[in-house]
Amino acid sequence: MDLHKGLSLPALALNVSGAVLMLAGIGLMATTASRLQNYRVAANLHGGEVIDLGEDARPAAGQHGAMARVVAVPHVVEAPQDPDFNLRANTSVLVRHVEMFQWREIKVGDSVHYELDWVDHLLDAGHFVDRKGHANPVGFPVSGKQFDAGLVQVGGFKLGPILLHGMPGTSRLTPDITALPDNLAASFTRYQNYLVTSAKPGDPRLGDVRVSWDEVPLQQMTFVGRIDGDRLVAATDAADGKGYVVQLGNVPVLDIFPDLPVPPEFVWTWRLLSVVLASLGAFALIAAKRGRGDPQLAAGLGAAAVGAVASVLWLHADTTVMGGWLAFVLAGLALVTWRLYRLR
Repeated sequence: MDLHKGLSLPALALNVSGAVLMLAGIGLMATTASRLQNYRVAANLHGGEVIDLGEDARPAAGQHGAMARVVAVPHVVEAPQDPDFNLRANTSVLVRHVEMFQWREIKVGDSVHYELDWVDHLLDAGHFVDRKGHANPVGFPVSGKQFDAGLVQVGGFKLGPILLHGMPGTSRLTPDITALPDNLAASFTRYQNYLVTSAKPGDPRLGDVRVSWDEVPLQQMTFVGRIDGDRLVAATDAADGKGYVVQLGNVPVLDIFPDLPVPPEFVWTWRLLSVVLASLGAFALIAAKRGRGDPQLAAGLGAAAVGAVASVLWLHADTTVMGGWLAFVLAGLALVTWRLYRLR
């Protein structure tokens, strides 16, 4: 018993419980910081932490520069138009495909044969093995092109060009023959979902041209991108080299990025609890030394202890968070100084 000579059993219990509570508070804060930092490191591979704004979200103050998840059916404000064919569509991207009926050379082993088929690029018959009777036209009368919508919105956000082009899915558009300019209306007729120059659309001849258009269907999609004012754009500094995601349907963040750990919940609750535990520990240690506790002095010591360790842990991870914890330390030390002054 000489080891504890002069130290009563209640004082010893207060010292032990105080130390345990202080360590528990610091440990809880360190665990919370570690989980949050691990999540941020994984999230930074894709551009940063993702704010889940949900369906049909609108821009709000304080969001600039953050990654966000928005779910919406895209709304085309300024529709794309093919000026040559006077064709407009309610879609994000309109693509014109042009094909010509040409000779194709097909080689199978030592055998060579030729057939007429629709091809979207010019085939040079000058390189054919048998050029006689298999000459192709020397050029296309019209070329394929892509036309982007002038403005597409998801919720209250305008889509940047990369996300605009990332929208999945295509469907064939049925052209309106009545909208054709007079010069093209004399050359083209509609056959199925094509405009063709064939006199007999079901029996095309060499040099006939057919034109078709693809559009992106407007349906519910999930967009992840960086907020730039009222725009949603790709994060060009993302470590994954992409910085955006567009998927069909309402897709949760963890399904979009399966490599992400589960984001820590109730971070501020755990932080507050860590300060409370450390403060209770300080209260017990003060009570063991002075015979009675001091709530204000204990709160200052608890805040200073937890804040000091947190500042060190966030020093190289996030200077903003580190600065916040450092301010918390100074507030705790100010409370301790004020209380000691009053006690004196």
